Amino acid sequence: MQSDTTTKAAAAANSSSEEASIIEDITARESQKTAQQKAQDKSTCEQYVQNGLKRDVTVQFLYERLLQLGCRPPDDLIRCVDCGTKPVAGGFGVVEEIDSTTAAQNNAASAAACAQTQQEINTLIAKQNDGKAKLKLLPDIFLCQQNIQNETHARESMAHELIHAIDMCRTKMDPINNCIHMACTEIRAENLAGECHWVRELQRGRLGTNFVGHGAECVKRRAIRSVKANPNCAEKAAEYVDAAFDRCFKDTFPFDRHPNLR
Repeated sequence: MQSDTTTKAAAAANSSSEEASIIEDITARESQKTAQQKAQDKSTCEQYVQNGLKRDVTVQFLYERLLQLGCRPPDDLIRCVDCGTKPVAGGFGVVEEIDSTTAAQNNAASAAACAQTQQEINTLIAKQNDGKAKLKLLPDIFLCQQNIQNETHARESMAHELIHAIDMCRTKMDPINNCIHMACTEIRAENLAGECHWVRELQRGRLGTNFVGHGAECVKRRAIRSVKANPNCAEKAAEYVDAAFDRCFKDTFPFDRHPNLR
């Protein structure tokens, strides 16, 4: 029988290999697209966003709850952007230096068209860790226009990021520097947005015969992947998720119970 360490190492290697393959596929696909096709990706994504805000009860509920908590988001809170080869559907927050007007202007101009790259985020965090800057996370939701598969995918991604926005509004969450905070909000978003519904896992080819408990396993797997994106948390991402899991998996706020059980 494999030890827990061996099993985790094998799972990490498989995950890394899978992500590399996804990035290769995205790179190949995007390199073949014309400017017109990329513009169509953006237009389609923006239509999905508008449909979600106007028609989807979960997205509408989360957006209204954000307002009720006293956090009025900007009109362009949810945007469709070019994410390059990032193998993600979307993201929350723009990492920015505090009291740096030039940096803020540069980030705002860049964010209008493209999501922050992982390298840009890593550079800012390294700068803070060296004592050369202080960072803040600005509320901002983006969908990766080239990776959104359909309207359902877009709405689930919007719900996921809106849960992050609610967590940031209701608490003094500091996901840049506090890895437990980051783990908790990722666990909640993965659990409540519908991305770990058994149908989604079946479509990903991950359900197999392990039907019982698949939801918790999916949430944990995806939360670990998200926490690894923060260089402050990457090395012990699985430990942070494990530490936060029981409490944050049970936390269904702002829903009175899990949306799948409504």
